[in-house]
Amino acid sequence: MTEAALTSGEYRELLSAALRDATYADTRRPTAHSLFMPDAHRTALYVDNVVVPGGRGVGKTFWYHSLLDDELREIAAAEYRINRLRHVRVAPGHGLDLCAERYPDTRVLRGLVETGEDPYDIWYTVLLVSLGQEELRGVTEWAEKVAWVRSHPGEAQRTLEWADREAREENIVHLLLFDALEHLHSDRAQADRLVAGMLHLALRMRFGTGSIRLKVFIRPDMLKSATELFADASKLSSYAAELEWTRTDLYGLLFHTLGNEDGDEETAELARRFRNITGGWAPETDGGRHVAPMLLRNDMKSQEILFEEIAGSAMGRGTRKGRPYTWLPNHLMDGAGRISPRSFLKALSEAAEATRSHHFAHDRALHYEAIGKGVQAASKLRVAEVTEDTPWVERAIVPLAGLRVPIAEPTVIDAWQEANLSAVLAEDNARYARADKPSEVRTGPRRPDDLPRLVTELIALGVMTRRSDERLDLPDVYRIAFGLGRNGGVPRPKP
Repeated sequence: MTEAALTSGEYRELLSAALRDATYADTRRPTAHSLFMPDAHRTALYVDNVVVPGGRGVGKTFWYHSLLDDELREIAAAEYRINRLRHVRVAPGHGLDLCAERYPDTRVLRGLVETGEDPYDIWYTVLLVSLGQEELRGVTEWAEKVAWVRSHPGEAQRTLEWADREAREENIVHLLLFDALEHLHSDRAQADRLVAGMLHLALRMRFGTGSIRLKVFIRPDMLKSATELFADASKLSSYAAELEWTRTDLYGLLFHTLGNEDGDEETAELARRFRNITGGWAPETDGGRHVAPMLLRNDMKSQEILFEEIAGSAMGRGTRKGRPYTWLPNHLMDGAGRISPRSFLKALSEAAEATRSHHFAHDRALHYEAIGKGVQAASKLRVAEVTEDTPWVERAIVPLAGLRVPIAEPTVIDAWQEANLSAVLAEDNARYARADKPSEVRTGPRRPDDLPRLVTELIALGVMTRRSDERLDLPDVYRIAFGLGRNGGVPRPKP
């Protein structure tokens, strides 16, 4: 008997249930059900690739926790065909989890830096702790551990060489993972020094050992700043793999999420019917995980046909404004062409709720006006994320609220001068330097007094772009929530 197609209401229910927690990826541990593996992320998991750049919400923390988990690492090894992932001993070198036995937290790091400890020595100590350096096992305080390593360079190096030799004999690799680097230090200059020390150590292990590796998940702007601080940093580019999401990756993630929803009996049944209707799903394996067929993961035409069943074929009464399949990701790109999967799923989740509230009788699960509302919600989320990570961005863009883009750079500079932006940013940096709470760790611009350089930094972050006529622009994913206008663009939310 042929499986009945899902109605628009059933698709809407499945979307709402499957995407309900899509914005909480950093606080929820990955599971076999949620483990989606874009082809473009394969090289990021190569053991020898030590730097993994990526913006907020692209999967850095997701992969950090997945590699620390034996079951998820095995799934990744099998699906990506990376056999070496089956022969690693993985340990955390830094992350959001409180783990004083493994690495120092923000306050401890601040104390170490303020007393003059070399960042390289700090991370070298963290590495030796993960390798089981005997003399460090009974030492509680990190200041004492770092002091021991600094005063016993020979013993430290012999431990390193012994661990490398033993790992080679056992055919394994010691892999130390680093994440959440924006929480290292409140002062941007000190954070850059700490990251530079970490990357320097990663490079030394890559060239100096055969079986000891670091893998550093890092924001691109922090990578750029840190690599200017030590020699040979350019060599890191040969061992870097950025976490990027193509359009097909994003829709593949959506369909994977729908097919793996199992929150309750009703939605699990909808997910089962979705898998049967679309066809080609691999049999349930790996803790109940369902793997979508390649056509739904990588084939643009197949994805567009399926998404048209969900959202229709036009972003209006005709196709003049575009098709939902391309329109949605195009309006979620930042200035560098990057799309956060969290923003993408947030937009779809909000679109489902807006359709339920205002277009319940629509013949598709998502109404085109509701998709626009979803983009507004995703913009709000994205601005909240960038404000949390880099509060100075909000300081810089708020004085531009009410203006329309594209906009001449002198107009931007004038608005910043009128708002006394340089003084405001300098005071922020001073306040963060005085803060004692780890939650108040922030990184500011490198030169708050150099307003043209702020433009350059905003462009590097993807918050701004520069057009061929030299005017400045903001992509919709930032423009909408920051309150700037654009002729013919997605409108700002009404108060």
